[in-house]
Amino acid sequence: RSQGTRGLQIRRTLQEARQLAGAQRRKARLTAISWRRNHAGHDSRQHAVGCNEISATPSGAGAGAAGSSFAAAGVGGSAGSPSADGSAGGTIGGSSVGGATFGGGGTAPAGAGSGNGSGGHAGTGGADPGPLLHVFVLTLENHDEVSVIGNTTDAPYLNGLLATAARAANFKDELPLALLSEPHYVWMEAGTNVFADHTFDSDDVPSATNSTADTQHLSTQLDGAGLSWMSYQEGLDQTTGLCPIHDAGYYAPKHDPFIFFRDVSGSPPSATNQRCADHHKPIGSLAGDLGNATASFNFITPDQCHDMHGQSGCPESNTIKAGDQWLSQNLPPLLSYLDQHAGVLFVTWDEGENTLKLPFLALGPTVKHGYVGNVEYTHSSMLKTIERILGVPVLMPVQGVNDLSDLFAVAPF
Repeated sequence: RSQGTRGLQIRRTLQEARQLAGAQRRKARLTAISWRRNHAGHDSRQHAVGCNEISATPSGAGAGAAGSSFAAAGVGGSAGSPSADGSAGGTIGGSSVGGATFGGGGTAPAGAGSGNGSGGHAGTGGADPGPLLHVFVLTLENHDEVSVIGNTTDAPYLNGLLATAARAANFKDELPLALLSEPHYVWMEAGTNVFADHTFDSDDVPSATNSTADTQHLSTQLDGAGLSWMSYQEGLDQTTGLCPIHDAGYYAPKHDPFIFFRDVSGSPPSATNQRCADHHKPIGSLAGDLGNATASFNFITPDQCHDMHGQSGCPESNTIKAGDQWLSQNLPPLLSYLDQHAGVLFVTWDEGENTLKLPFLALGPTVKHGYVGNVEYTHSSMLKTIERILGVPVLMPVQGVNDLSDLFAVAPF
């Protein structure tokens, strides 16, 4: 009994430490985002915010940047929340959240945070905030790797990106080839298509019987962490609903994973659900947001004429060519944004035509340019990587898979 009680106490202590470290991490990240947006021309190595001094070099283990409210990138311990003169020291560490390890430090007395902001004890390798602030996922459809990579006739733009992209040459569909699109998109959000109350195995629109009450998925994790997210869908209009659960034109709800979760779209899912509407925009809004501000996580789906899927009535019957032309018109501003705002873009296909081997590209300033990696990846790998970049806990179904770190020249988390 005493061992059981002690085990329970340890678990509770660890949980409390994780929660506190997570709150500290989120506060630091959001402060960093604000500072970077307001100081776009400054050296990107300078991570301290609201400080008397800005340190471009991480201070020692457990030490914050001079007078800063958080530890600079690469620092072990989390610094406290000092006043203008750095009167408060480091607070707490000793837990691992989202893959980043925080140093084990107690609360420093008032005044210990002045000067160089030290106060936490030795920590190992935590990076707060991480080097990436914005993640974009762009989904395309229904083609094997061999159909796209090297096909410079139909996809000259996409193949031209390979010189600056990191390509996964062993990215596999985790679901059977016969399974339709919708389960794949749900998987990108939750790491599974099977839930206690529903299994997604069709392309049906969201409904009381084709949705889940499960809350273990990425967008709800981000909400809980105070991080923003947005779904940009091409083809939204009054027919689709502000929460786009209805088919209309070339828009297909099956390619928008968030609307199948009732904590996002309502119970039952509703076209007027406000929370859902707040997280959806027509894809045309993306250009304006790139000139202003984007969310921490952004999910982009072209319509079925432009995502290499194809549909009756599309002006171009060659689906790869149509998708490549759309990419050539829409990606350049996004790629520029990644370079200027510490972002990364994952371009993924939901499923193949004849095989389980899919194209996959990572683009942005921190990836290995021109790299071809042979590590085995799946959509679970992408989800796990997004969670680690944004500092939220890794969902249980994807904990055992490879993350995408091999594709990065600069550690993404």
